[in-house]
Amino acid sequence: MSIDTGDTAWVLISAALVLFMTPGLAFFYGGMVRSRHVLGMLMQNIFSMGIISVLWSAIGYSIAFGGEGSLVGDFSHVFLADTDGVSGSIPTIAFVAFQMMFAVITPALITGATADRLKFGAYAVLISVWALLVYFPVARWVWNENGWIFSMGALDFAGGAAIHINAGVAALAVVLVIGNRIGHGSEPMPPHNLPYTVLGTGILWFGWIGFNAGSALAANGVAAQAVVNTHLAAAAGMLGWLLVERRSAGHATTLGAASGAVAGLVAITPCAGFVGGASPLIIGGIAGVLCYLALGLKSKFNFDDSLDVIAVHLVGGIIGTILLGLFADTSVNEGGADGLLYGGGTELLIDQTVAAVAVMAYSFVITYIIAKVIDATMGLRVEETAERTGLDQSQHAESAYQA
Repeated sequence: MSIDTGDTAWVLISAALVLFMTPGLAFFYGGMVRSRHVLGMLMQNIFSMGIISVLWSAIGYSIAFGGEGSLVGDFSHVFLADTDGVSGSIPTIAFVAFQMMFAVITPALITGATADRLKFGAYAVLISVWALLVYFPVARWVWNENGWIFSMGALDFAGGAAIHINAGVAALAVVLVIGNRIGHGSEPMPPHNLPYTVLGTGILWFGWIGFNAGSALAANGVAAQAVVNTHLAAAAGMLGWLLVERRSAGHATTLGAASGAVAGLVAITPCAGFVGGASPLIIGGIAGVLCYLALGLKSKFNFDDSLDVIAVHLVGGIIGTILLGLFADTSVNEGGADGLLYGGGTELLIDQTVAAVAVMAYSFVITYIIAKVIDATMGLRVEETAERTGLDQSQHAESAYQA
């Protein structure tokens, strides 16, 4: 097939939008931590842009998309060898670039759960090993035509299972190893700069257009539908979160608006190119409500997910992945399947459930082992004095704000 310049331009623009999401995530998280930890949070996020990009070019793309294995790829594309062909209507190297930006942001999502207490060196090792052993293989399972989840028939348009469930459950595993912040449950730990968080939300919302609609890999009707679905789900997620927050806590907060919008964006991610009509409003609204209610899991089970990665990304990813089994509609995308509510029976719903459970189980177990090994060797967590001083000074000898 020949290269289509319009499709290529859209995918390249989308790759840039997805890359922009990582600094957006840094601000989203950075505003929620206390002031003495903000540079530590920003650094962890932007560092992913460096280390994961190198790993992706060296071996990650080959693991995810090389060869014919159902579980893991081969070494045919090491250091981007043999990537000068055409994939569909775009150059293969454009697809490589687009997928690289997905790989960059996925481990960065974990940082919100471990905020204020994770050693920078341990973080660097953690996300590097995690990308190699967890993200790259799971991306293959979900998106490569030879991957076992793809072959089974499960759908994941832009990363509900491969990204959000994967990173969300990994965050839970690391939190269980690293333990709670000093003063958790007894000291107030309010966000230090909510304007940063709102700015980050806007960047994420903007970038998510490329994240989801770019996954069509063409400038076509499916991409246009994904743009509309992405925006509507974010809007509905915000409203759903605020409604239940107002009823439960008495106020509709700025942080709630930001979190609800992201919950809607997470949930629509696997569905974006496979649903239409009112479906994105329903999916986003359900995500906003259920992700807010999932915040209660932290107190019930006494784990310290500092910035609600588990409630938003893990729960939101599960919601979107499962609801796709209900709302998928081949009139929107004939390359998909019909969900239960569109005459497709229970087959897709079962496949979506299997995919979600399999990714959760694999990612949790492997991530827990990686975290335990790092903790036993170099240590995951900073010392108590360093935590109280703040990651900015103890890890980077810098301060975000000068006296």
